[in-house]
This record gives sequence, structure tokens and C-alpha cells, in this order.
Amino acid sequence: QFSQELEVPELCLIALTMVLYLPESLWTSFADGRVRLRIDNSCPQTPITVHQMFKESLEKYGSLNALASKRNGKWEKITFSEYYCLCRKVAKSFLKLGLERFHSVAILGFNSPEWFISAVGAVFAGGIVTGIYATNSPEACYYMVHDSKTDIMVVENQKQLDKIMQIWNRLPHLKAVVLYKDSIAERHPNLYTMEEFLELGGDVSDSTLDDIINSQKPNQCCVLIYTSGTTGKPKGAMLSHDNITWTSAHCSRAGGMQPAEVQQESIVSYLPLSHVAAQMYDLWTGIKWGEQVYFAEPDALKGSLINTLKEVQPTSHMGVPRVWEKIMEKLQDASAQSGFMKKKMLSWAMSLSLERHLMGSNSGLQQLWTRLADYLVLAKIRNALGLSSCQKHFCGAAPLNRETLDFFLGLNITLYEAYGMSETTGPHCLSGPCVYRQHSCGKPPPGCRVKLVDKDAEGNGEICFWGRTVFMGYLNMEDRTKETFDEEGWLHSGDLGKLDKDGFLYVTGRIKDLIITAGGENVPPIPIEDAVKKELPIVSNAMVIGDKKKFLSMFLTLKSVLDPDTSDPTDILTEQARDFCQRSGSKATRVSEIVATRDQAIYRAIQEGIDRVNSTATNRVHCIHKWIVLPRDFSIAGGELGPTMKLKRLAVLEKYRNEVDSFYKE
Repeated sequence: QFSQELEVPELCLIALTMVLYLPESLWTSFADGRVRLRIDNSCPQTPITVHQMFKESLEKYGSLNALASKRNGKWEKITFSEYYCLCRKVAKSFLKLGLERFHSVAILGFNSPEWFISAVGAVFAGGIVTGIYATNSPEACYYMVHDSKTDIMVVENQKQLDKIMQIWNRLPHLKAVVLYKDSIAERHPNLYTMEEFLELGGDVSDSTLDDIINSQKPNQCCVLIYTSGTTGKPKGAMLSHDNITWTSAHCSRAGGMQPAEVQQESIVSYLPLSHVAAQMYDLWTGIKWGEQVYFAEPDALKGSLINTLKEVQPTSHMGVPRVWEKIMEKLQDASAQSGFMKKKMLSWAMSLSLERHLMGSNSGLQQLWTRLADYLVLAKIRNALGLSSCQKHFCGAAPLNRETLDFFLGLNITLYEAYGMSETTGPHCLSGPCVYRQHSCGKPPPGCRVKLVDKDAEGNGEICFWGRTVFMGYLNMEDRTKETFDEEGWLHSGDLGKLDKDGFLYVTGRIKDLIITAGGENVPPIPIEDAVKKELPIVSNAMVIGDKKKFLSMFLTLKSVLDPDTSDPTDILTEQARDFCQRSGSKATRVSEIVATRDQAIYRAIQEGIDRVNSTATNRVHCIHKWIVLPRDFSIAGGELGPTMKLKRLAVLEKYRNEVDSFYKE
């Protein structure tokens, strides 16, 4: 009846108005989709694109150094003006090679200026940047490249190129590959060196590129972050321009990062840029605030990182928990080998520092002793680590245990934990110089919200997110995207946490990691695992088993020296582990000696440690009844750890299925 009373032109006008102003969905699973941005009174900032963010920074920081990489032993630097020009040049070459709107440029290799410039150039050209872990197999690369409709791949060296050559004929969208480090050993059609590639876009006009740049909207996708796929196929988390630009601006400031007009931050880029934490911290925040980014050597995690840190003296540094743990273990090994007086001095200095941080000792004499200890001992250690100028030390990507946090407080280094996920553009809660509470991962910055649902009697509930960090959805996975959001649009993390009265968040576990015993009892494994590792300094990894079982068991691995070339665990015990052996009455120096002979002294010491942990358990259900020492520590190569050193519990259970079965034989 309503439509019959209106003329056709009026109906068309109403329909057009409804189409134009009908609110878009908060999520999409299409690369070319748009989403409704979560703008409200708490975060009213005008949304901008990546290009707009870079242009704003260019006006303020154009003459400052932006990127520094080592060539033939010398640091080579480029300014923000040069950086921007190179990004435009790369964008034109991508267009020349046929990059289509909302198709991907996939980058496979270690951190470098070429990685950054290719990523930004891909976005300028209207594409989507997709990072791929350098450790991925050819088949894992195939899945991501195919899923993201990658038109062009940028690869570091011959090793990475070989992976792509094995799968290229199965990739209908792949038009070209660019090699940015090695020379081309064998010529193939549509394979270019970086130098050749940069010259391809010479006849693409500025106006052509500008038209594409100006057509981009803040609520469109520009970055794909693939989750590690520990529970199935990797999911491509789509991040919008607004996700990138808003998070770069507001989350980084909440963590205390300074704009270059106040202080130009210097950072070292070494963690995989395919992971959201490193990409946000190194690449996008670097552009926003005019930071100087130094690129570490590819063998950074095999030992050369410390050398780079000592040269660069960064003002801010981020590590995943395993990086901080490895630094701790190396310092503990060095201490174990030092003389009596050095050990006593270090113990004295660290205990004073830890007490000040934990207890807030304020007496004049106590402060004097603490400052003296810092000057005589701790400052020298920080200098040896390359952190003497570092004002902010961040940790993210996985939970950090209390032992590691307290160890670094003992060195007068406060580790500021951040918490988030690929689906929240990295950090959604942050700690920093002005927002810190021990063992918490901080608060959400203004504009971000956290709530807990399905809380238990102790206040633990599932952590849910709202804000402009929240992603667009999973590429090509509508059902998985729908599962992630509730009816009100809150993103469900799958993590368990608590909030204190001041709004500080404490992550207490992961729902899918929660062990539900045969008796129906819920057991969070991480607190038990951390307690065992604290009680037994010889233990590297501890993993609780017991889902649908009558009692809990545990896998243990021992601390062993890493192979300097591969970073894989060797059979040789670390100095700290050997020290534990000696104190326990064993002469063992290798893991195999302990496991093969079931070394009585060590096994007795381990059982005593587990007994002490059991004595503090909430109830008998939380006690470890059986355990086994595995012959090799967990590693990425072994399949037990993900790229950011997260424990892949299902993979461990599958790999050691026979050992699990042996625990529960009647």
C-alpha cells in the first residue's frame, strides 16, 4: 500500500538512500568487503588509510632516518622521504606486473628494508600484503598463496625461491616472483631480481597510482595475517586500513612509545614479520611515529641478536616469552660458571632490585644500596645485553611465566606485557611505564573494551574484545568468522582471564587448553606447568596431560644447549642443568644419559620437586600422578612449538601418543 502511494522516482530515491546509509556489517569474509568501523565517543578519531598515515608522517619526519640495514659490515640508512619514494616505485612495478585490486602480494623472507617497502608498496597499489613464515614448508606456502589469491611473491633467497618453484604450476593467480637478496641462478619467465623489478614501473604514471591510492577506504582490507593453524588450516585474519592506522597510533602510545618530535625511538627488527606483533611494532608503528628501525641479521635468534643490540642500543625492545627466557637461561649459565664472589655479588644485587620492585622499599638506606648495586653490577649486565639505553621492554604473543618476570625485575628490567591476537591487530591490552601492575598484561587503551563472559566462582571468564583493533573477519571462512563474534559483535578470544577492580587484565589460560578430566573437573594446565618449571631448574618444558583421563600426567623436557647453526636442541645439558645434576648427586652431562639409564639421582630429584608442587595443589585432581622425561627438548623443527614458540599441545599429544597411552594402561 505504501509503495502504491508513491511515484517511481520517489521509490528509487528511498531505495538509494537505504543502500547508501544502511549500516555495513561489523564483519566480512570477502577480500573486497567493507565493514562498519567501531567508532564511538571513546574513539572518535577520523579513520585514515595507510597512505594518509604515511603522508602525515612524511611531513613531520621526512628528513629523519627510517630504515637501517647492514651491508658489508656497515649500516646503510634511508630517510622517510626516500622510504616513501621507494614504496611508490614498488607500487608502480606491482601494477605493471598485473597486481589486481584486493589480491595479495606475499612476502617470504627475513626482515629487511625490502620486506617493509614491498609491504607498503603492495598497499599503495591497492593490494593486500600477506607475510609468510620463512620456516614454512612448500605445502604450507601453497595454502596461503592460493587462499589469498597472491598475484606476486617477493622472496628473500634461493632457499625460499626453491619452495615456490615447486608449487608455482598449481597457483593460477601467481604472475611473478621477485628475489630480493640472492642473484638468479637459473632464469625463468616472470622471475625478477629486486633491481630489475624496480625498473618495471617506470611508465606507470603518478596519476594512475594516485587514483588507486585515493580510491582506498579505511574500512577496506590491506593486511592478511595467517594464524599458525595449530587446530586446523591457517585462518587469514583480514585487517583494515583503520585497524592498522588506529592501532599504530593509539595502542603504541598507551605502551609509552614516543613520537619522533619528542624522542626518535630506535628499535631492532628481528621477530617474524608474518606475525602480527612484529609487523605492528616494527613496520606500521615505525611509520606512524617516525621510528628508526634497524634490521638484525637473519641468524639473530641463533645468537647474533645481542651483537646487534649492543651496536644499536635501542630505546625500546620487544621479545616473545621464549626470547626473554633464553636470555635468562644464558645469564644463569654464565653465572653458574663464574667464581664465588661474582655469584654472590650478582645474587646480592638482583635480590635488592627484585625487593624494590616487589615491595616498593623506600627507606633512604635501602635506596642507596639498591642504586649502588645497580651501578656496580646490574648496569654492566644490561650493557652486555645491549639494553643500557632501553627504556621500554615489551613481551607479547604468549604468556610469560612469573620466574622470568621476576628474574628481569632482578636486573632492574621491567617487562611490559601486552595481550591480544591476530584478530585484534596485535595488542588490545598493554602495559607500559604509566600503566603497569605486576603479572598483569595491562589495560585496554581508550577506545578499546574488554569483558569477561561465563565467569566461574573465582572470576575467570572468557575474554571478549570490542574496539577499532578488532579485525574484519577470516578470508573465505564465513562460518569461522560467525563463530568468532557474538550477536552484539564482541570478538570472543577463547582465552580465560580475570579483571581486577582497577581494570587490569590477567590472562589465566586458554579454553581449548583447559583439561577436563574423566570426572568432569576443569584443570587449567599453565599454572601447574609454571610451578614445575620454577621448582625444577633443569626442566625446559612441562606439559600436563589428562583430558578425559582419570588423573593428570606430565611430559618433561630438559634444558639443553642449542645448535648454533639450526637453533635445534642438542643432547648436551646447559650449564644450569648440569649444575642441578651435580647438586642432585649425578654426573650426567647429556640428556640421553639421564633418559637411557633413568638416572636415579635426577629422577628422585624430579619426583621430589613434583611432590612439592602437588603439596600446594588446590585439590587432589590438580596433582601430577605420573611423568616422563622425553629424549629431546621441544622445538619448531620438531613440530612441538609454533613460529612464536607457543606450545602446540595437540601436535605433542600426537607425536608422543605411545607415551600418553603408557600412562593410562590398566
